[in-house]
Amino acid sequence: MKPNSLHELYLEQLRDLYDAEHQILKALPKMIEAANSQELKNALNAHLKVTEKHATRIEGIFEKLGEKAKAEKCKGMHGVIEEGSDLIGGIKDAAVRDAAIIASAQRVEHYEMAGYGTARNFATLLEQSDASRALQQTLDEEKEADKTLTMLASKINGNAAGKAAGSEHDTGRRVA
Repeated sequence: MKPNSLHELYLEQLRDLYDAEHQILKALPKMIEAANSQELKNALNAHLKVTEKHATRIEGIFEKLGEKAKAEKCKGMHGVIEEGSDLIGGIKDAAVRDAAIIASAQRVEHYEMAGYGTARNFATLLEQSDASRALQQTLDEEKEADKTLTMLASKINGNAAGKAAGSEHDTGRRVA
């Protein structure tokens, strides 16, 4: 059913985010297992715990709205996760794989930030101040996760770049 009001659109966005969080809860353990850097593993583990809170927070919003917490397939998140999984699964070099995990995780975070920002704006317009605050808290946590990943990227991507420079030097060929 297509939404016919901002309230219906807001509920659709919440259902989409709820499904996205559950997809992430399934994907993160695989990323943690594939990661080599202990720092990256720790950051992903910490975000796994925060992601559980995000799903619970959305359940609370549904409850206050008198709605059942129901997921609606988030095709966008499915695509982002699938793309990352396909990429990560084919990389043998640990440093390069860690760089790919970070890139994939940041795509997930940016998708979530867009969704939570939209839902928060709808909640504000619909005078759902508690929901607006809860969605803003989640948005802030997603931004913090992105910041952590950016910090890790400055270290880990450097390791991957060093390997590329080394392979360029060893083979005498330029790596693009």
